[in-house]
Amino acid sequence: MRIGDMQLFCETSDIGSRPSVATIGFFDGVHRGHRYLIEQVCAVAAGRGLASSVVTFPVHPRKVMQADYHPKLLTTCDEKVSLLAKTGVDYCMMLDFTPEIARLSAREFMSILKDRYQIQALVVGYDHRFGHNRAEGFEEYVKYGKDLGIEIIHAPEFVTDLGPVSSSIIRKYLLQGDVCTANRLLSYPYTLHGNVVKGFQVGRKIGFPTANLNIDYPDKLIPANGVYAVRIGIPDGKHYGGMLNIGHRPTLNRPNDYSIEVNIFDFSEDLYGKTLSVELIEYVRTEKTFADIKALQSQLVKDKETIRKILSE
Repeated sequence: MRIGDMQLFCETSDIGSRPSVATIGFFDGVHRGHRYLIEQVCAVAAGRGLASSVVTFPVHPRKVMQADYHPKLLTTCDEKVSLLAKTGVDYCMMLDFTPEIARLSAREFMSILKDRYQIQALVVGYDHRFGHNRAEGFEEYVKYGKDLGIEIIHAPEFVTDLGPVSSSIIRKYLLQGDVCTANRLLSYPYTLHGNVVKGFQVGRKIGFPTANLNIDYPDKLIPANGVYAVRIGIPDGKHYGGMLNIGHRPTLNRPNDYSIEVNIFDFSEDLYGKTLSVELIEYVRTEKTFADIKALQSQLVKDKETIRKILSE
C-alpha cells in the first residue's frame, strides 16, 4: 500500500522492497526525536544508493505481553503511519509484535530484518534496545551485525533547548495541559480525531452549540481537563477556529458526565455522525464551577474572545 511517497508493507504483504537502511521503534507521536533519527536513516541511505525504511509495530509491544496494560498513546496506528509518510522515508515495515517475536534474541530478530526485509544497515537510537528482555546493547548488535552482514550505526541523542525529547515526556506535558510545549516537541499540533455524537444540547440553548466527540480509540491520550484554543478540520477539508472543553461540565451538576466537546466558530452545519480532527493550539483555562448558567455563558463569551486572539496570532 502506498501512502504519499511511502510504501507501507504489512506482515501479510508481499515484501517487494529493495535493500535499505532502517531504524526500529514504536514511534509513538513521530516527534522531533524520531524525525531526527529518520533524517539520519535517509541521509545514510542516500549516500549509499539504498532505500530508507522504518520498522515499527501496530500495537505497543508491552500491551502484547501484558494484557491488562493500557498505554496512553499520542497517535493511533493510522495517525502514526500518516505522520511517517511525511518524513521522506521510502518504506514503513509494519511488523506484528507477537509473543513469538518477543521471545527472539536480538541476533534472531536481526536475522529476520536481513533475510525478510533486506536491511543492509541499521541505525540504532542512542538509548534503544531490542531482543528478548532487551538484555543486549549496542556492542552486541555490532557483533551480530558483522556475522549477519548488517552494518550497525549508532545515532546520537537529539536534545532541544527544553532538553531530551521522548514520547513519555510529551505525554507528561499533555496531561498537565501544556500543549504549547508538547506541540514544540512534536513539531505539529497534538490532534484528536472523533465522531460527532448526540449530546444534551445545553450549549445550543445558551448560544454556544457544540459538537460532542467520541474518541473511538481507547488508548488515545486525552489531555488535561479544561478549555483549549483549537483548529477543527471537517470532512470537506475546510478548517475552522474553535474552543474545546474536556471534562465533567461541573456547572451542569453531572459529575459522571465526562465529555469532549467543541464549539466551532462561524459554523452552523449539521455534523452528526461525521469525523472531525481537532488540533490543540493552546490551553486557556481550567474547568470551573460557575454560580449558574448565566455566569457560565458570560465566561464562554470571554473565552471565545481570548481564543480568537490566540488563533489570529
